[in-house]
Amino acid sequence: MTRSRVLLLPGWLNSDPEHWQSRWESALGFERVEQADWQWPRRGDWMARLEEVLLSDPRPALLAAHSLGCQLVASWAEHTQHADRVAGALLVAPPDTEREDMPPQLHNWKPIRRARLPFPSIAVLSSDDPFCALERGTQMAADWGSQVVFAGPRGHLNTESGLADWPEGQALLASLKR
Repeated sequence: MTRSRVLLLPGWLNSDPEHWQSRWESALGFERVEQADWQWPRRGDWMARLEEVLLSDPRPALLAAHSLGCQLVASWAEHTQHADRVAGALLVAPPDTEREDMPPQLHNWKPIRRARLPFPSIAVLSSDDPFCALERGTQMAADWGSQVVFAGPRGHLNTESGLADWPEGQALLASLKR
């Protein structure tokens, strides 16, 4: 899988050094899509950056998205002319950006884009994610046409969840390549 192009799409505030995405970047050489503003993420800016990175290399990419990165995938896929550049997407812990208690920095991520994704995808959901009720996550995944994998009570599937290198996530990503 290291020969494939894998793009890491962190969520709001980026992924810290012990996050599974950062560990995959270091250990496996995957490419993080850097955003200009991690504090106040603007949906259109993030979509444009993803498009720019995808068009910079002719190889199809696998997307490994966490949190707001999942909403980025759904938003980008709904508007792009280049969805054929994506071979598949791993969508980990998509947040419910329509909740009333979402921070004001995420106000422009409403409404959630719910169109069916034009490429294979797997959504990994935790039963106790503080940013998305399991029912809402399951409905988003159904709308996107994603296969759902339930991770059990693992929080937001981030550093605090103790995933480390998260080999189960690597296996799910590899399954999208087939």
